[in-house]
Amino acid sequence: MHEDDIHLILSRLILAGRLPGRTKLGEHRLADIFGVSRERIRKVLHRLGHERLIEVVKNRGAFTIAPDLNEIHVIFEARRILESGIAAHLAETLTAAEIDQLREHVESEAEALRTGDRDTWLRLSAEFHHRLAALTGNPIIQRQARELVSRTTMLVAFYENSHGSQCGCDEHRAIFRALSAGERGRAVKAMSSHLALVETRLRPLACVDAGPTLESLIEEYKAEVLGAPA
Repeated sequence: MHEDDIHLILSRLILAGRLPGRTKLGEHRLADIFGVSRERIRKVLHRLGHERLIEVVKNRGAFTIAPDLNEIHVIFEARRILESGIAAHLAETLTAAEIDQLREHVESEAEALRTGDRDTWLRLSAEFHHRLAALTGNPIIQRQARELVSRTTMLVAFYENSHGSQCGCDEHRAIFRALSAGERGRAVKAMSSHLALVETRLRPLACVDAGPTLESLIEEYKAEVLGAPA
């Protein structure tokens, strides 16, 4: 299996919040699951660590990040500052083709919610913000946005209930409408309000019994990414 496929499977699994915080991602275990060498797994884990999706600790290994409610305000403040600027810029620069692409994306988010596919909605919700950053054409903004959005996606997966998903989808639609209308002030307000509301909706969810094993979860996401039978 290609390293990019392994990376995609693990990143989707992590961002969906399917693994408890501080879960050890052992090289031997992952190499057995994916049927590849430890060296290839090590490369993927270091890539995930560089992207701040996991924590790689010297002489201890790789672990999923335990979401910390205490850092929420700092992260969302950074996102509001960065993404309000993105919204202001795009309200004045989006082309008709880019608006059509964003419209299709927002509709895909709504469809995921209608079908009850929260994992897909989480991924599409993050991609909405990645797309906006990408449309600026600025690689520094894209990098900063990707790191911040990834960290908050994990927080949402752990701490926001399904009702919050519907609210988030409606808020994305409001951002899109403001951007497509070219209304700079309205777009900035919609983005800032959306991120503030997401922050207020984050609350620890009830503890659940031990879920599926790492092996079964990887098989599930392998089927999703590669189209192979689970």
